[in-house]
Amino acid sequence: MTDKKTSWAKKIKFEDINEPGTYMADWSGHLLRFPEDSLKQGRSPLLDIVGKETLYVTKISENPYVTLTKARQMAADLDCYVNF
Repeated sequence: MTDKKTSWAKKIKFEDINEPGTYMADWSGHLLRFPEDSLKQGRSPLLDIVGKETLYVTKISENPYVTLTKARQMAADLDCYVNF
């Protein structure tokens, strides 16, 4: 479902998030928002999750402020588990 022209709808490791946007936590269905400011060099991470298993997220939008209704629809369209 990923296409090379878009940076959304791609599955990546949680620790590899380096672009602002709205992501789905593949392990729980929770919505994760990463505004541009949260990813700037030299900033402390706003969230750090540590565990034995690799955690994956799916980027559903380049807009970190997409509405919940729209985010639910986008996630459902990508067959993501929605839990928000």
